Amino acid sequence: MRVDFDPAEMPRTDFYRLLTATVVPRPIAWVSTVTADGTPNLAPHSFFTIAAVAPPVVQFTSVGRKDSLRNVEATGEFVVNLAPEGLAAQVNDTGTNFPHGVSEFEAAGVAAEPSLRVGPPRVADSPVALECELHSTLRIGDSTVVFGRVVHAAVAEEVLVDGHAEIGRLRPLSRLGKDEWGTLGDVRELSRIRHADWQGPAASGS
Repeated sequence: MRVDFDPAEMPRTDFYRLLTATVVPRPIAWVSTVTADGTPNLAPHSFFTIAAVAPPVVQFTSVGRKDSLRNVEATGEFVVNLAPEGLAAQVNDTGTNFPHGVSEFEAAGVAAEPSLRVGPPRVADSPVALECELHSTLRIGDSTVVFGRVVHAAVAEEVLVDGHAEIGRLRPLSRLGKDEWGTLGDVRELSRIRHADWQGPAASGS
């Protein structure tokens, strides 16, 4: 038995809560930008994923017109910093609705470092920073999807194993429903099966 929910008959906030409680876990883009006059901004966005591989493009969604979106539109640049478990409190602090013009780096005590290819700073203690130039934006209802072409990736040496970022060293945070956050938890390896090797559905409980 299922319970039916019709978004056309529900308040926006109620259906938003249903979506964010069921589309989980969601990786976090900890987006750093600068205002047109150079003030740094930092905010977490949990509507985030890879949009393309060649060219490499990532995307995040601004629900409403937030400072991250306005700054990207003004400067054409941003950085996606990985949000690691060890910085959970600071990631959450930078989601505070500070007045326009306040630097979340300074307010939340987040250390910054210069980027290599773009103007916005990187989060110094984040293990991965994807420096992006604006590719395009797409307005959908009350939200705007921001697409950024990755022009440089800076990865901390200590999270690399044989040249690849190792999940147990990255320890990424994720967003769940309500005020819930996710940490790494158990990791399972399951290789994709080629059709030539297909032997039917896996046994129940395997």
